[in-house]
Amino acid sequence: MAAPHENRGSADDAPGLAARRLAATLIDEVLRAGTALDETFERMAATAGLEPADAGLARAIATVAFRRLGTIRQVVGARLERGSPRNSGPFEPIMVAAAAQLLFLDVPDHAAVDLAIRHLHEDSRSSRYVSLGNAVLRRLAREREAILANLDPLANTPDWLRQSWTTQYGPDVAMAIAAAHAEEPPLDLTVKSDPAGWAGKLDGIVLPTGSVRLRGREAVTGLPGFSEGEWWVQDAAAALPAHLLNARPGERVADLCAAPGGKTVQLAQAGAQVVAVDRSGPRLRRLKANLDRLGLQAEVVTADASTYEAEPFDAVLLDAPCSATGTIRRHPDVAWSKRPEDIAKLTALQARLLDQAGRLTRPGGRLVYCTCSLEHEEGEAQIEDFLARTPGFARDPIKPEEIGGQAEALTPQGELRTLPHQLAGETPRLSGWAGFYACRLIRS
Repeated sequence: MAAPHENRGSADDAPGLAARRLAATLIDEVLRAGTALDETFERMAATAGLEPADAGLARAIATVAFRRLGTIRQVVGARLERGSPRNSGPFEPIMVAAAAQLLFLDVPDHAAVDLAIRHLHEDSRSSRYVSLGNAVLRRLAREREAILANLDPLANTPDWLRQSWTTQYGPDVAMAIAAAHAEEPPLDLTVKSDPAGWAGKLDGIVLPTGSVRLRGREAVTGLPGFSEGEWWVQDAAAALPAHLLNARPGERVADLCAAPGGKTVQLAQAGAQVVAVDRSGPRLRRLKANLDRLGLQAEVVTADASTYEAEPFDAVLLDAPCSATGTIRRHPDVAWSKRPEDIAKLTALQARLLDQAGRLTRPGGRLVYCTCSLEHEEGEAQIEDFLARTPGFARDPIKPEEIGGQAEALTPQGELRTLPHQLAGETPRLSGWAGFYACRLIRS
């Protein structure tokens, strides 16, 4: 995509145009630069000067656009007889944003179409194709029901990921993963105590693993217990690795690549003496803020975990940087911002981090390695290679009762492998969890 013409808008903007302008710019930036949508939104929204409602709408449009990008490209492309016009500036991201509204958001058709046309007029490169864009968008609105009746979940999965998941898990599971990604993600909480009580107060469900899943979509900062530090937001699958470390009161525990800190606070809540290590200062400031709100303590160290030196720990948790393909349901831009070549770079980094984590684990100590990735190279293969080159470590198999009886999330070797379509709930939106891999090792 070509960079959209920068237009900050003015007081004369039609209502809602600034939100659509930001949405199209977000879509373009993420696809061109491979940046994360959350970080891109925070940066752009800070300077856009939009009302909170408009900023929220822009983010919602961009999120849905990435969740359904394959479908949107197919249906728009099928209605462009000569394909997307060349040298058309922001034509494509504007069309993607408008199609997302017409097909998948509760936005009046006339607003989606009219504001897209106004946006096309703002750039001389795209203004030449106003009539074409208008015709295509009005046709999408007319044919919406037929389009929605024939959706293919795998259309929204890039080819390389589709091939990867089909090879690793088989075609049926690959389809189930893609179908789960099409749903809006649930919101899970880890509570300090009394999950059933908090589920009752917050209109939630206690999951088999102990997390509380909310039925509603309210802003979390206004919910009971937030300001009192009684719980924190954490995907149910993301809560498992720290639990599997079995940290005990008084133990020295290292949380490597710790930010933004969900696992750190779990370990601190267990009574461990936690050292949280991460190279990102801004992310560690967020971690410290979470600790303060929750009334918990941890030593926070700004350092590269692959070279961090300290006295060996009783237990080490390494949540390694990864492709994050297990988080696509919550972060749909990941499917389109990551590339196959990213995996090779990440696995090399993971191996260095894992080696250092091993050195930081005392004899008799425990090491849990985890990634929020669905890719075998970043999980099972990484551990196989580590065990082959590192004498003295062995798997400590995870038992079903440690993860709420969810045996389908365990491999034959006793490793954790959660998949997005697992954990059936009351509705599709209240089902599933992130894709995580974790392995628990013991140093002899």
